[in-house]
Amino acid sequence: MHEIRHGEGHGEGHGLGRQWWAIAARGACAIIFGVLALVWPLITLLTLVVLFGAFAIVSGAFTLFGALRGEPGRDPRTWLIVSGVLAVLAGIIAWIWPGITAFALLMLIAAYAIVIGVAEIVAAVRRRAGGDTEWMYIVSGALAIIFGILLFAWPATGALALTWLIGLFAIVYGISLLVLAYRVHDIGHRGAAGTTAHAV
Repeated sequence: MHEIRHGEGHGEGHGLGRQWWAIAARGACAIIFGVLALVWPLITLLTLVVLFGAFAIVSGAFTLFGALRGEPGRDPRTWLIVSGVLAVLAGIIAWIWPGITAFALLMLIAAYAIVIGVAEIVAAVRRRAGGDTEWMYIVSGALAIIFGILLFAWPATGALALTWLIGLFAIVYGISLLVLAYRVHDIGHRGAAGTTAHAV
């Protein structure tokens, strides 16, 4: 009898496959947030704050769920947990800061994007060191960092332009997460099928 163990060749698929639903949920939340920011005529600062707070909290919660369901010893849980906690905190800060200004909200979103992006890239590097090679983790992280830097470097943006910039980024970022979720699910499915086929 010949049997390929879980960690030999197909561990990558199983480890990644557990997280696809959390990544997809984050992508869907980002797209919904982006679309609402774009199609809501004359959106107010308060409404934008409420939307961002809800998006950050829900996205952070799904990040935490995905981290806790990852495969022990393979997934970089620490960075994912830190990313999720910071996202939830950013959302809570946006909600409990009643006098937040447009500039303060801009800085909060920029800091959120950079921290999340760095965490995703570090997690991707850790996964690569462990044998996983999914490059879309790096793409989504890089998009977040670029967006954050743009906001920091362009703080005088008008309210309408800022709303469009935030909305467009959220949609592009959400699409990248959905693509990542699809690839992760496919890797997990092929890894599970390969393990079954080689267990004779």
